[in-house]
Amino acid sequence: NGSIYAGIVGVRRESEMEGGKRKVDVLRDAGASALPVKGDVVTARVTKVNARYATLDILFAGERLLSASFPGIIRTRDVRAFEIDSVQIYQSFRPGDIVRASVISLGDSKSYYLSTAKNELGVVIAQSAGGHTMIPISWNQMQCPVTRTKEPRKVAKVGANNALPAK
Repeated sequence: NGSIYAGIVGVRRESEMEGGKRKVDVLRDAGASALPVKGDVVTARVTKVNARYATLDILFAGERLLSASFPGIIRTRDVRAFEIDSVQIYQSFRPGDIVRASVISLGDSKSYYLSTAKNELGVVIAQSAGGHTMIPISWNQMQCPVTRTKEPRKVAKVGANNALPAK
């Protein structure tokens, strides 16, 4: 039918070969990845929280800004590696939190399954009810520097080797 389909996402480049034949190449954009893959450590924003899971928009895969945001889910069993039965999503994440998580599977057709079951994974940026950026004070609490109110979170242990990607 005269159509050509590419196996990768990228920019089309046409050139002329010897003998007058046309050649079509697709060049992958090195700056943006089309999709997160299993094993990627992603940065995502929490959009909704319910008793069984938190939904997120995945924004970065490693240090690569994604070409679009992708939906992700953190289930109660994937929040931490210990005492899995006692995890409460409301005590771990809130809408608006910025989270580092690893992609554990491609999930269903709607969302990636994510995990924060390692020390370096979890909430990295959170806002208090008063709108102030909170400070981590333990692995499971953050505190508002203005009101001194403490709020529960599954806090990521952020250090020099696992800091947030630069914009």
